[in-house]
Amino acid sequence: MESLKSKLEEKKADFELNANNHIKTVFKAGIASVRESGVLDKAKKVGEIAPDFELNNALGKPVVLSDYLKKGKVVLTWYRGGWCPYCNMTLQQLQREVPGFNANGASLIALTPELPDKSMSTVEKQNLQFEVLSDVGNEIARSYGIVFKLADDVAEIYDASFGMRTYNGDDSYELPLAATYIINEDGKIIYAFLDADHRKRAEPSDLTAFLKENL
Repeated sequence: MESLKSKLEEKKADFELNANNHIKTVFKAGIASVRESGVLDKAKKVGEIAPDFELNNALGKPVVLSDYLKKGKVVLTWYRGGWCPYCNMTLQQLQREVPGFNANGASLIALTPELPDKSMSTVEKQNLQFEVLSDVGNEIARSYGIVFKLADDVAEIYDASFGMRTYNGDDSYELPLAATYIINEDGKIIYAFLDADHRKRAEPSDLTAFLKENL
């Protein structure tokens, strides 16, 4: 199976080839601003306790992290929204890897700042068979220290191209890092993927390999 990294690199190359110079310059500066914001320093790291949370899933059913941890480890990941092509590629690859997670005693939970009707749309379009939770206002992401504010130029482009405020239901222009954690049954973070560049993601097959090594 083709790696997620190769698919993301292909998408990135396509963008570099076809996007106009202004957008490329704005997005490059936007990634640099995330890096310079200090969010990577604030984010929860390996060895720290993962904050517990309760959120409703797309069907309105409450999902509690600590309840899932009673059954095994949790792969906890964030995506920016169904409008993000890199996120959609990642969700598809994660879905393919779910059997690997389950076989190694782990559940997958994804969080997004999208409103519930938007996240439900993503679940249906992608035929996702794992929990996708709306973290409206980035409350849970904030407890993990992974929230940042978009650069003004990037926010302007996002609003013009797909209407970001309608996806998130606010005008904060805040997003979470595309972070991925693995949390053990004691609630401790044992794996963390953090990057300022939203085009870089944890490789799902690497997550399965990590789980296998840490049964």
